[in-house]
Amino acid sequence: MTKNSEIETETMRVVMLASGQGTLLQSVIDMAPESVQIVAVGTDRQCSALERAEAAGLETFLVEYCPGQTDRAQWNRDLAEAIAAFEPDVVVSAGFMRIIGADVVERFAGRIINTHPALLPTFPGAHAVEDAVNYGVRVTGSTVHIVDSGVDTGPILAQKAVAVELDDTPESLHERIKTVERQLLVDVLTQVAAHGITIDGRKAWITQS
Repeated sequence: MTKNSEIETETMRVVMLASGQGTLLQSVIDMAPESVQIVAVGTDRQCSALERAEAAGLETFLVEYCPGQTDRAQWNRDLAEAIAAFEPDVVVSAGFMRIIGADVVERFAGRIINTHPALLPTFPGAHAVEDAVNYGVRVTGSTVHIVDSGVDTGPILAQKAVAVELDDTPESLHERIKTVERQLLVDVLTQVAAHGITIDGRKAWITQS
């Protein structure tokens, strides 16, 4: 059993990674307590998340990824260095649409948190909401999990269910999942800042005092 005691600090330093609109980032900016301190926001491209971060007075960094041009291995090394410069206790992948490589995962092992719009292990990958609608499930939801070397395969920290309506489209369902996802992420970060994380193989949970 591994207890990640590095996270148990008075103020938890968080680097957030994003690629798009930055709505998850905004939820943390707006709702997280003072114990959750966003020390930087990083992206892989110019996007609204950078604008939200700058509007909130946060430090930002860009490690640009250009499909077909960027060397992925070097990009991962550059990303790891950029994150490390801010000495985070936790790294949050909040709508970050690039697969994080081994250089990043190993450097921040047990300290990278991701959100996913499904109840893992069902419907991993980039098309989770569409896959859920097409499969015909009646319940899906949001998962907050630890990032490991796989794709959406890390130990699960928290989950919240969302009902699938018969007339749902991927777009309508995703909007309801996003509402749950934002609150779930803030709740998890708040608890992690207060108590830390315990990881035991496939299981992970907020450490109980």
